[in-house]
Amino acid sequence: MTRYFREHDIRLSVSEKDLEDLKNGTVDFYTCSYYMSSCITTHDNAETVAGNLAGGAKNPYLATSEWGWQVDPTGLRYSLNEIYARYHLPIMVVENSLGARDEKGTDGKIHDTYRIDYLRQHIQAMREAAEDGVDLIGYTPWGCIDLVSASTGEMAKRYGFIYVNKFDDGTGDLTRERKDSFYWYKKVIESNGEDLE
Repeated sequence: MTRYFREHDIRLSVSEKDLEDLKNGTVDFYTCSYYMSSCITTHDNAETVAGNLAGGAKNPYLATSEWGWQVDPTGLRYSLNEIYARYHLPIMVVENSLGARDEKGTDGKIHDTYRIDYLRQHIQAMREAAEDGVDLIGYTPWGCIDLVSASTGEMAKRYGFIYVNKFDDGTGDLTRERKDSFYWYKKVIESNGEDLE
């Protein structure tokens, strides 16, 4: 920006105190959310995918969720390495999970192996990033309990480890039930990420 300002004759009044405040006012760590990767293409006829804020072209090498989000744990590892190389700050991943249509099995329980697989792959990718030298200080999946999806405004798109009996038509009593992913993630926490099976 300094060059741009100079070339466009833009003059800012910046004091020595301002420069000192900017120098000393940096953050102690970097936080980010990660759900998917996006591809861009120049081909007009390329197949596209959906996404929360940005869609993009379909990557033929990636699986896609039922909401069109491309599942890319390697993209998380890559992103963490890029962020760390740029800022040299500890990183915390504060959101990461899979939105899915959870249906109760014949036994009345939610067997969300797809969510467990997604989380396992992304935790493994974070482990690899840490092995690469990234100072990864924390991880919090989104979210612990089902809620109205911010991206679609519906309950049908569920993220949580705990199922909430509430539905898009307004029915449901808001009772809560643990999904298989609840018990799996409890084990992950107890083992400090060592037991991902």
